Amino acid sequence: MSDTLSVSGLVSGYYKIKVLNEVSLRVGKGELVGIIGPNGAGKTTTLRTIAGVVRPWSGSVLLDGVNVAGLPPHRIARMGLGYVPDSRELFPNLTLEEHLRLAHSRLGSKEDFGSAVDRVMALFPPLKGRMSQRVGTMSGGEQQMVAIARALISSPKLLMLDEPSTGVAPRIVDNIYDALKSLKGSMSILLVEQNVQLVFEVADRVYLMDRGSIVKEGTPEELVKDELVRRTYLA
Repeated sequence: MSDTLSVSGLVSGYYKIKVLNEVSLRVGKGELVGIIGPNGAGKTTTLRTIAGVVRPWSGSVLLDGVNVAGLPPHRIARMGLGYVPDSRELFPNLTLEEHLRLAHSRLGSKEDFGSAVDRVMALFPPLKGRMSQRVGTMSGGEQQMVAIARALISSPKLLMLDEPSTGVAPRIVDNIYDALKSLKGSMSILLVEQNVQLVFEVADRVYLMDRGSIVKEGTPEELVKDELVRRTYLA
């Protein structure tokens, strides 16, 4: 299987504090890969470095075979990365339609806007009929769906999500994970999530991070048998 994302020897951090220590991982085409680990393990920093928000100190980040390490976030996004950060980064005074139009136009999508909207709205039924609503008046779960829809509007090669279930009502979490399941196979996805059970339900493979390094890798079926994983995350 060829890889949509291939990260090798990635080192990065903040100021002079190193957070990532030679992180290597891959996401195959159409594969959904999860990253789990304790708080402070480096999961979010991994996504931020891949997305260009944090500049890598060394290592490579190949997106569809092109090394994007060190490029600014807007260039990486135009090259096919859809990134949903844990903070969502929405504009409360803009409507849902304005968010989608901005992303669609800025990312140079070749798909007709109306068709793109129909495609992403089919994934998130609670957003239908809400195009003129300001995002700041929506619930936290609805805002999370807006952030994911915005990332999907340009049909990215790789979708990265950071903690999509955090602070979200269970019914919205179900909707988000149903959407991820439906995208599997047609889109490559890298998912950081604290809820290990959710990851194991949808992921093809899972990486376990701790102290800035990948310490284990395997399928959910393999990791669920691991004593450390069972004791720490599934007890």
